[in-house]
Amino acid sequence: MQIHQIQFATPEYDEALHLRYEVLRRPLGLEYTPEQLAVEHDQIHLAAYDNAYQLVGYLNLTPVDAAVVKMRQVAVAPPRQGRGIGKGLVEAAEALAKSLHFTEMQLHARETAVPFYLRLGYTTLGDVFEEVTVPHFKMVKNLSV
Repeated sequence: MQIHQIQFATPEYDEALHLRYEVLRRPLGLEYTPEQLAVEHDQIHLAAYDNAYQLVGYLNLTPVDAAVVKMRQVAVAPPRQGRGIGKGLVEAAEALAKSLHFTEMQLHARETAVPFYLRLGYTTLGDVFEEVTVPHFKMVKNLSV
């Protein structure tokens, strides 16, 4: 598996957007709005590819402030889930965030994904809340350890 940064408004980004839609939005009957996508122009986009250079995963890093970055839109192609792609993407995102001097990673995890992030050292903050029609938890990890 290869993980590298892709750029906004490129064919690679469009392919990643399709994967995100299929995994995260279509099952909920939701679409991305042009406004939601427009703010991604200056965010960090990481994509995972298999050995045949097929896109198998994606995540977005959105800086919150000088110390905190938010991980968003984590998606792994359904036939490839459970094979370490998500873990590899998260680890690559953490390494990149550290290299950019962020000290904390935040995310909003769907309730079903909380155990995955707990295994990777994240902790939950606060109570469950609804986002895009499904229960979520805020989770954080200190990257300066």
